[in-house]
Amino acid sequence: MMSERFEGFRFIWRIMAVVAAMFAVGAPLSSGQETAVDEQLDSLSRRSKVMVIDGTPLTQHEIDSLQRIVNMFYYDQFRHSQDPDAPYFLFLSKSSDMMMGIGGTVRMRGWYDWGGAIPANGFAPALIPIPANPAQMRKFGTTAAGVALFLRVIGRNRILGNYQLYVETNFNGYQGHGLKLKKAYAQVRDFTVGLATSTFSDPAAVPPTVDAQGPTNKLAKSSVLLRYMPSFGRFSFGISAETPDASVGADNVATTATSAWLPDGAALVQYEWLPGQHVRLSGIVRSLGYRNLLEKENINKLGWGVQLSSVARPLRQVTTYLTFNYGKGYGSLANDLIAVVTDLIAEPDRPGYLYAPRSLGYCAGVQYNFLRNLFGTVQFSQTRLLPASSVAPDTYKYGWCMTVNAFWNPIERLQIGAEFNLGMRKNFSGQHRHARRIGALAQFSF
Repeated sequence: MMSERFEGFRFIWRIMAVVAAMFAVGAPLSSGQETAVDEQLDSLSRRSKVMVIDGTPLTQHEIDSLQRIVNMFYYDQFRHSQDPDAPYFLFLSKSSDMMMGIGGTVRMRGWYDWGGAIPANGFAPALIPIPANPAQMRKFGTTAAGVALFLRVIGRNRILGNYQLYVETNFNGYQGHGLKLKKAYAQVRDFTVGLATSTFSDPAAVPPTVDAQGPTNKLAKSSVLLRYMPSFGRFSFGISAETPDASVGADNVATTATSAWLPDGAALVQYEWLPGQHVRLSGIVRSLGYRNLLEKENINKLGWGVQLSSVARPLRQVTTYLTFNYGKGYGSLANDLIAVVTDLIAEPDRPGYLYAPRSLGYCAGVQYNFLRNLFGTVQFSQTRLLPASSVAPDTYKYGWCMTVNAFWNPIERLQIGAEFNLGMRKNFSGQHRHARRIGALAQFSF
């Protein structure tokens, strides 16, 4: 087990060295030019149509001011590449102090697995069956689960200052088609309250993928939270209290989960040298509770995690993505570990006791824009479980995923994508299996 820990620390230093090099080189090279990604986002934002309720013509100054507001859709601190584009139609109030947009995305995905099918829509290495199921070696699947509708209100008030309201729903609920609330929050000045992306995550640093699952270490948790996030020049700081949702490996014989009574605490510090380019350090602290039924006592364990992430455009046509996370008791927040109960697991030599195992994950991706509306991405990610004691042989040890894709926008707001996925799961017994998938995507934003 000690060798696993040393291996984890080696990963930490490697990733930190890559981030430092990327930050040192990427910022100067991109400081004096508009990149291909910026050109694409500017083109999308200028396609939005602003309509004044009483039909009064807008001055050029007002148009420029509204353009900066529309850009907020794309240069959001917590925007993911799969989030909807800015709405095509925006309605401006008569007093010009409030703007509302209603939009959405119609998204269809299809895929084909061979050499052993993953029993899920998303390509998650943790779900690769070991041993292989001979009745499930190939599979063709489709889903419309990515269809989304949203409403955003942006305004300014003499007392409240700048504010915005956002509600987003996805058709990925019951049986993959039911309407499910994804986000619902309000931002007033530097405060955010509601159902929003965790402060611990950095969606902008996750490379684009056709597959909805994304990298194995992706942190995409949304929860009801209260966040304070001020900015001072190029620096941003954030702190939040978030609703906990732990995954406890209780057997209900010797142990059972207890109700959560403390919020998760998350924080971040970020340096942004240009819009959409930053390096961020974030962390989370969690209280993980369970009851020892043999000793008849409630026990709380400390869970924590840290993430170092960055997105940079060192060259006009190149975007780099990097994330590294490490900690213990945060598995229910990480992509691949969500499929495995890892926040608290049993101590094999102490019946009735649980502990929080360590884990780490990393992802490195590079995007190249051949044209403003045509780009490709390559990414590699891995997630490892690092328990402090022996575990069952069929327990997940690590999984990795490699993705190669291409995205094309033949017209504004229409995107077509194709992708190849290769992944592997390995258990502590040494058994392992690979999975392969080709996928396609077609989506239209309005």
